[in-house]
Amino acid sequence: MTFPTHVQTVIVGGGIAGCSTAYHLSRLGHTDVLLLEQGKLTSGTTWHAAGLVGQMRPNRSMTAMSKYGIELYSTLEQETGLATGWKQCGSVNVARTPERLKVLRKQVALAHSFGVECHEISPAEAGDKYPVMRTDDLAGAIWLPGDGKANPADLCMSLARGARNRGVKIVEGVEVTGVVAEHDRAAGVRVRHDGVEHVVYCETVVNCAGQWARQFGRLAGVNVPLYSAEHFYIVTGRIPGVHPMLPVMRDPDGYIYYKGRSWRAGHGWL
Repeated sequence: MTFPTHVQTVIVGGGIAGCSTAYHLSRLGHTDVLLLEQGKLTSGTTWHAAGLVGQMRPNRSMTAMSKYGIELYSTLEQETGLATGWKQCGSVNVARTPERLKVLRKQVALAHSFGVECHEISPAEAGDKYPVMRTDDLAGAIWLPGDGKANPADLCMSLARGARNRGVKIVEGVEVTGVVAEHDRAAGVRVRHDGVEHVVYCETVVNCAGQWARQFGRLAGVNVPLYSAEHFYIVTGRIPGVHPMLPVMRDPDGYIYYKGRSWRAGHGWL
């Protein structure tokens, strides 16, 4: 492609944050947008994210954003023609101790004040919703039927298509090598694409570089307080009773959660 010399907005990073930013800017009518990705869309941390979509957040504004996300994920495929993997399977949060149950009961009260459907349930009821779980060591649980999960990579590509359909330009395989600063503010970026250097001037630079956000911020003399943290996950073989609509199960006392995935013969878990 021929790189533009000037756009209104440059977004650096083609993961879920960058594609969502591009999509929502385009919905607001801001289509003079250029999204730059150093590899392929979703190739950073997005592709192996869990994709859990929970409604409850620490405050009303964040909870409202989560509820909006659920509405978007459930309708985005109709708009773009690309699936998001959204499944409203609900979630079960369990308590192993009376102290944890008190915390969950506070979450129930908070959820009701935020307009989120949430119910306290007994260990036996939790077992009914999550049959593969042991329940004799539980003090209680809560049930959020509106929670769910999505496929992060599919969701990202769907958002990207929605942005492209409104005129946003997305370029992969682009290394951002510097930030042009004028009058103590970002005024553009220097990039390398197919071995050729370019400068793109803009009114706004959006840092959506994910785990590279700190390094990119340094190019503009900005300190981004972000560090990568190592996490671990285990993908099992097929387990009887586990299916795509099995609720997400969160066990905060065990510092772990469980999410069922789809089984496809010859391909394993997807």
